[in-house]
Amino acid sequence: MANQKMADTAEKKTENVSFVSHIHRVTKETDIDLSLNLHGSGMADIDTGIGFFDHMLDAFARHGFFDLTVKAKGDLNVDCHHTIEDTGIVLGTAVKEALGDKAGIARYGDMILPMDEALVLCAIDLSGRPYFNFDYEFKTERVGYFDTEMVQEFFYAVSYSAMMNLHFKILGGANAHHIIEAMFKAFAKALDRATAEDPRLSGQALSTKGSI
Repeated sequence: MANQKMADTAEKKTENVSFVSHIHRVTKETDIDLSLNLHGSGMADIDTGIGFFDHMLDAFARHGFFDLTVKAKGDLNVDCHHTIEDTGIVLGTAVKEALGDKAGIARYGDMILPMDEALVLCAIDLSGRPYFNFDYEFKTERVGYFDTEMVQEFFYAVSYSAMMNLHFKILGGANAHHIIEAMFKAFAKALDRATAEDPRLSGQALSTKGSI
């Protein structure tokens, strides 16, 4: 009887984690429609109007095995800031919604990822408490039409909207393109690990408090 009650509880809790979400956010500055499947196959359909940013989001989807669709219209006549930051807000919100109460997932994920001369560490805790740690100054201002200072703004927006701890350390690198791409790929691999289901949890959240 006790085992049956435990199984019923586990089944009820895992129902709150769908791994799929859809967010449509409209402001006076941007109109962003995003669909996410955290347990997908790496398929991406991205159009933000910023070529390098599209490339990074495509790499994020492919290397994390996420299915990701992003259609973003922003005030690019001003600059790229609002489009990139708001996409980060929407992506983080989509991650949070897809994970529900986080029952049964690994919660933690990390990756040290090389890309040519660049080496990047990314670590994630899907803790329900937002925190972002990144301390690096790029030596170039832009990659294509993507302002390098927007790397910090994007990942800050993701971490706070998803309510995750997100840490990056740039362990090596000289080329801004390589460093940024390594960051997106490392984030994808770390998030893939953090959102993986762990059968040992039996549908429970990985927390001494009983919930995340």
